[in-house]
Amino acid sequence: MEFLKDIFNFLKERKKFWLLPMIIVLILLGVILVLAAGTAAAPFIYTLF
Repeated sequence: MEFLKDIFNFLKERKKFWLLPMIIVLILLGVILVLAAGTAAAPFIYTLF
């Protein structure tokens, strides 16, 4: 979690708020892939990527 704090501090200091939506989307995709890895829906999700 410290890595995420560092990223958000970087965005705040450098005023690069336009990167925030891309980072949020990447984090959400990662969470979806991790959570779906053990479910029956995994083959369907992996075909999207």
